Amino acid sequence: MSETTVELCLELSEDDPFYQHKKKLLSSKGLGVKETMSLSGPLSQELLNAALEKLLQFGRIVNLDKVEVYFGDDACTPAGVYSVRNEISALTWIFSLIPASSCKPQTLEAALREAVEVRIGEVVGAEEKEARVDDSYRCEKEIILVEWCQRNGVKTKLQIAQIDGYGRGAIATEDLKFGDVALEIPISSIISEEHVYNSDMHQILEKIDGMTSETMMLLWTMREKHNHESKFKPYFDSLQESFCTGLSFGVDAIMVLDGTLLLDEIMQSKEVLRERYNELIPLLSNHKNVFPPEMYTWEHYLWACELYYSNSIQIKFPDGKLKTCLIPVAGFLNHSTCPHIVKYGKVDLETSSLKFPVSRPCNRGEQCYLSYGNYSSSHLLTFYGFLPKGDNPYDIIPLDVDVIHDDDDDDDEDMESESSWTTHMLRGTWLSSNHNIFHYGLPTPLLNYLRRAHGLVHHSETDLWENLEVEMGVLENLKSTFDDMMQNLGDADSMDRENVEWDVEMAMEFKERQRKIVSSILDSCSAGIKMVQEAITKPPV
Repeated sequence: MSETTVELCLELSEDDPFYQHKKKLLSSKGLGVKETMSLSGPLSQELLNAALEKLLQFGRIVNLDKVEVYFGDDACTPAGVYSVRNEISALTWIFSLIPASSCKPQTLEAALREAVEVRIGEVVGAEEKEARVDDSYRCEKEIILVEWCQRNGVKTKLQIAQIDGYGRGAIATEDLKFGDVALEIPISSIISEEHVYNSDMHQILEKIDGMTSETMMLLWTMREKHNHESKFKPYFDSLQESFCTGLSFGVDAIMVLDGTLLLDEIMQSKEVLRERYNELIPLLSNHKNVFPPEMYTWEHYLWACELYYSNSIQIKFPDGKLKTCLIPVAGFLNHSTCPHIVKYGKVDLETSSLKFPVSRPCNRGEQCYLSYGNYSSSHLLTFYGFLPKGDNPYDIIPLDVDVIHDDDDDDDEDMESESSWTTHMLRGTWLSSNHNIFHYGLPTPLLNYLRRAHGLVHHSETDLWENLEVEMGVLENLKSTFDDMMQNLGDADSMDRENVEWDVEMAMEFKERQRKIVSSILDSCSAGIKMVQEAITKPPV
C-alpha cells in the first residue's frame, strides 16, 4: 500500500432534531460533536479495524432515529450495535465519507472501502435465507408487467414470485453486493401527478377548494384502473382485487382488538376516509361523463386508498418537489426490519431514473427486502396489511405524561437532554441489554421522568442509591399501570386460527404481540422491585 494520508471529518449537525441527546451519547463514548480522523498508510489490519470501530461509534450515533435515541445505550448490544437498520445506515454513511478520488488498489482509501464492505457483508438480517417459492402459483400477470417494464426502460435484477409466508415478493436473480442497483425505473414508467394534470379531470378538480395532488391521483387511479387503453394497464392488471389491510377489518376482527390502541387507530382512520368520501362524491356528481358513478363507489374508493397507503412512495424529483407515486415492480418488494434497500426515493439526475441500490448483500435466491419506514406493527397492519416477521423495535407503547419543567436545571445539559422529551414510551424489555438495578430493561428517559415526578431531580448513581424508596415507588406505579393494561387486553384468545377469517387471525396475532410486550414490562418491574427490596435490606458496602 502506498504512503498516503486520509483525513475524515466527522460532525453531528446542529440541525439534528436530537442534537442534545446524541451529543450526550457521543460524550459517553469519549467523542465530541466534531472529530477529525487523520489516517496515514500503510495501516496494519489491527489499526484499520480500530479506525473503523471509531468511525462506527460516531456513525451509529449520528444515524440514530427517534426511537433508537430514546432507548439509547440501554438497547446497545455489547458489540455496540443498536439495530440492523442503524448499523446499515452507519456503514453506508462511513462509506460516503471516504474520498472517491482515488479508487486505485493499494491505497489507504481502497483499504478503508474494502474494510467497510467486509463489515457490511457481516451484517446478517433475521430473515437471511433462501426464499421458499410456491411453484403452484403462476405469476402470469406479474411476468407480463415485468416484460412491459423492461420494454419501457426498466432494469431489474429481481424476479417476482409467490413466497411462503409473505404472498408476492421480489427475489434476487443474481448475487447482489453493496451498492449494486437491484431495480432502476425511468421517470416515464412512474405513475405521478403529471398524469392527472394531463387528463380531462384536472380542469375540474383544480377548481375544488382544498383539493390536493394526492386526492387527484386517487380519483385518477380509480378511473384509470378500468381504462383498457391505459399505458399502465399491465400495472393495474397485476394488482390484487382487494387489499387486506386493517382498513378492511370486519366486525369480528374489530372485537378481537378490544383493549388495544390499534382499535382506536383503525376506527379513526376509517371514519376519516368515510368523511372524505362523503365530501368528495357530491362535488363530482355534476361531471358524470368524467367521473362515472359506477367507478366511484365506496368500495372502489377504499380500494384506491389502500393501494396508495400500501404501495405508494414519496419521490423527490429533479425540481426538488416531493411527489407521491406508484412504482411498478417496486411495489412487490416486501418490508423488513433487516432491509437490503434503505436509500431510495430520489430521482437520479444523470439517468432521470429512480434507483434502488442494496446497502447490504443479497444472494441469488434470497428475498430482497425494502424498508417502508420505521413503523410500528399497528401502523403496518392498519395501512399495509401485514405484521413484520420477528421482533419489531418500533413496537412501542406510548404513555400520556405531563411534561415537567424545572427552571433551576436549565443550565445542566444532561438535565436539558433528559427533560426535553415531550412523549414517553416503552417496548419489549427483551430488546434491552441492561437489566441491572436502576435500569431493569426499561428506558432511562422514562425512569428519570418518573423519578422527577416523585421529587428526585438529580439521577446520579449516588442519588439513586440514597433514594431507594423513590425507586420503589416508581416501579410500583409503573407496574400498576401495566397491570391495568394487561387486564384490558384480557386472556389469550382460544379460537382455532386455522378456521377464522384472515382479519380475525391478524387481529389475534397483533393482540398476542401486545400481551408479550406488556408481560415483559411487568416482569421487568417485578424483577426491579425485588432488586430494590434486596438493596434496601442489604445496602451496598
